Amino acid sequence: MRILPCGHDGVLVEVTDAAQAVSLARFARLGRAPAVDVVPGAATVLFDGVGDRSALEELLARWSPEEAETLGPLVELPTTYDGADLADLADLWGTDVAGVVARHSGIDFVSAFCGFAPGFAYLTGLPEDLAVPRRETPRTRVPAGSVALAGAWCGVYPGASPGGWQLLGTTDVGLWDETRDEPALLAPGTRVRFVPR
Repeated sequence: MRILPCGHDGVLVEVTDAAQAVSLARFARLGRAPAVDVVPGAATVLFDGVGDRSALEELLARWSPEEAETLGPLVELPTTYDGADLADLADLWGTDVAGVVARHSGIDFVSAFCGFAPGFAYLTGLPEDLAVPRRETPRTRVPAGSVALAGAWCGVYPGASPGGWQLLGTTDVGLWDETRDEPALLAPGTRVRFVPR
């Protein structure tokens, strides 16, 4: 773990991977870290609005990377596997479309962090041997609800936007709703399962 100053009153903590970032962020929130916001990333946690850096460092010293991760609730996303890149993914994985659906829907993903757009969660869980490249030419418009892969990440586009991820299918579940207590449905730590329909 490496602790770095970040801006006027922020602290950036570098960790090994997304699982450690989720674990550290949850630990810090439960330990009431002296910060306005705690934001996990791919291999970092940003503590913004830190009121007492010494107190934060004392709290961080009590966290262990080996600490068992407590995961959040399970969200099941009904998914129609009809993505434009489904056949290409089957070729990349050395299987057929049914094989892609079985592999993808058989994984329990975990939301590591949110970014790119409100409600867009970067989901971990895809084995490295199934990692796929981003498209050589991004699409100018990816429909809302598109389920996609890039590298070892999985994500669902909460709204229509440009994008370069490989499209597997679609879901009609709303991922971002400002009227909910927690606007992002797939907040960091949430377990996610894609259910074929």
